[in-house]
Amino acid sequence: MKKVIVSLCMAGALIGLSSCASTKNAATLSSISGEWNIIEINGTAVVPAPGQEFPYIGFDTKTGKVFGNSGCNRLMGSFDVNAKPGTIDLGALGSTRMMCPDMTIENNVLSALGKVKKYKKLGTENIALCGSSNRPIVVLQKKESVAKLSDLSGKWIISEAAGEAIPDGMEKQPFIEFDMTEKRIHGNAGCNIINGAFQTDETNPSAISFPQLISTMMACPDMAVEGRVTKALNEAQSFGKLAGGGIGLYDADNTLVLVLVKK
Repeated sequence: MKKVIVSLCMAGALIGLSSCASTKNAATLSSISGEWNIIEINGTAVVPAPGQEFPYIGFDTKTGKVFGNSGCNRLMGSFDVNAKPGTIDLGALGSTRMMCPDMTIENNVLSALGKVKKYKKLGTENIALCGSSNRPIVVLQKKESVAKLSDLSGKWIISEAAGEAIPDGMEKQPFIEFDMTEKRIHGNAGCNIINGAFQTDETNPSAISFPQLISTMMACPDMAVEGRVTKALNEAQSFGKLAGGGIGLYDADNTLVLVLVKK
């Protein structure tokens, strides 16, 4: 947290001295690649609620995908990777539709991002997103990878699959349990028991996949949940911590496909 406070001071000081119209600190497309915490909006520091993380936005500069979390809901969208360096249009971002107790940060984030037309470096660590007037309206700070493979250890309830919440009161609650020593998982997809190995990548600490999962072959009255869970596991390519807690599994397009909550 100390690092964030220092960076907020730097950002506030630099905003008053720079403009996205300036050629100083020009940014290339590769400089915005990855995930970024949203730490300031219109000159005001973002202060998450206790126990929550900063809202964040991620840019895949190879595919033009945008992803993230605006404080309550997930962000998704795209941008033109062939646009003039330093320019980016985030006016067509979409989001999920959940309601949270306090939507203030969420509304401020979405409103500000909808006005973004340009980007530039802000000091050595941050990025400024600017509107058409060249005034920085959002300050981004690089989001450090906070999820480690060891964080997956143990049993997790599956609370959401393929963008839909798992219904309450199911006879067999979907879950996965990770055995980190054997690099295997065991669980239940909603009807059938699932077992199998998981694979990781030493060059990418957030990569994970579940090839060759096997399951029992029982038939249940409603197999829709099971279908969503198994499809999500087959598509998973990476994982990360979610704002407000839990672990998310993401597909190759960085779309959240599975939400895990600690048992």
